[in-house]
Amino acid sequence: MANDGLAFGRQSRGAALPVWLVEAAFVAFLLLVFVGLTPFAVRSGAFGLSATTGSGDLMRQVCYLAVFAMLVAASVQKRGLMVFTVVPVSLLLLLIWCFVTAAWAPVPGIVIRRAGLEFVIVCSAMLGVDALGPRRSLELLRYVLIGVLIVNWISIPVIPQARHLPGETDPSLVGDWRGLYFQKNIAGSVCVVTVMILLFFASERKSQLDLLLAAAALGFLVMTRSKTSLGFLPVVIFLGLVYRWAWKRELDRLIVTICAAIVLIAVAVFVATHAAQLSRMLENPAEFTGRSEIWQAELRYIAAHPWLGAGYGTFSDTGGASPLSNYVMSKWVENAPHGHNGYLQLLVTTGAIGFALAMLALVILPLLTLYRRDPDNLELKALLFAIFCFVVLHNFLESDYLESDGVMWTTLLLTIAMLRGLRPPAVAERRA
Repeated sequence: MANDGLAFGRQSRGAALPVWLVEAAFVAFLLLVFVGLTPFAVRSGAFGLSATTGSGDLMRQVCYLAVFAMLVAASVQKRGLMVFTVVPVSLLLLLIWCFVTAAWAPVPGIVIRRAGLEFVIVCSAMLGVDALGPRRSLELLRYVLIGVLIVNWISIPVIPQARHLPGETDPSLVGDWRGLYFQKNIAGSVCVVTVMILLFFASERKSQLDLLLAAAALGFLVMTRSKTSLGFLPVVIFLGLVYRWAWKRELDRLIVTICAAIVLIAVAVFVATHAAQLSRMLENPAEFTGRSEIWQAELRYIAAHPWLGAGYGTFSDTGGASPLSNYVMSKWVENAPHGHNGYLQLLVTTGAIGFALAMLALVILPLLTLYRRDPDNLELKALLFAIFCFVVLHNFLESDYLESDGVMWTTLLLTIAMLRGLRPPAVAERRA
């Protein structure tokens, strides 16, 4: 793999940051996201107390700010005063809207603090990939994910918290593997990304080791019993293979695009014609492992507050100020950490305006970039397309969008940054 972003340190004059230091800062950022400061945390009522007050963890904030400062310095060295041009304008507008929602949020201070951290996370991901280049960034991400995978496997026989223990609010979780993560679904989603990245490297480098590690990641995924991740993994691998095949030729791309449009229209027609049955299914609290009760409350809130939302970051961990406080019938739903649907949660917290900005920045524009043919980076774009599809699908059952330093949210940011960093096709190729 070419280190397509590493030349900046050698081309700069004066006190240039060494490449290894920039790489260390980026790896530190990845470790903060994918490992955090409290691995193997005990699941108890005391955990997350700082989040409930909105104050956050001081050490966590300091670490993110230190990494952010290093990555800004590296980007200034490369781009000068145009440092933040690496962040898409649409994404900057979305972040600005998050800050604006503090004007009507019940606890404005919490919104400002959480939006501030979100700004740091978004910029760190974009600046890091820009400084090092997409391929080197992906390779460093591979190293981190391999390390997480090894630690997760070793932890199972030696650390009790690596499994969900008796006493869980949901008894069905007991015995499921979660490794160093707080919940099995997080571990499952990380395993999916690990499998896809390792399969990419196994294919590109003909590496047996990456293939074995991918099998180990798949094994850990199975033991998490994360239904969402297990169900979506074969789907997104298939989509990535289709992309890799179809985007070699213009005609094949056109055929696949038409087929995809037909499938989407068929799904829309099915939903419209079976609205009554789907509505009855959502009204049953037992459906979708209890998620339907949360979705009902979200839909009621959205109907009452369609445009502006409750304020960014106010969905959970705000005590009685949660927007769903007056729309739930049970304490379990009121204390849910997130809405189990990224699209509904965006509408609840940022309203229709924030939702439109988010869809533009996080779905539509990346899709347009992926739609463009790029023969030089076809295999890498197929991987990024598969990861992108997984995050988009994952948000129908989990909430990842704008979720602070959540692993899937940061993975989406890294994916968007890598897409932006790929070299566009040569003019001669475009003309041909």
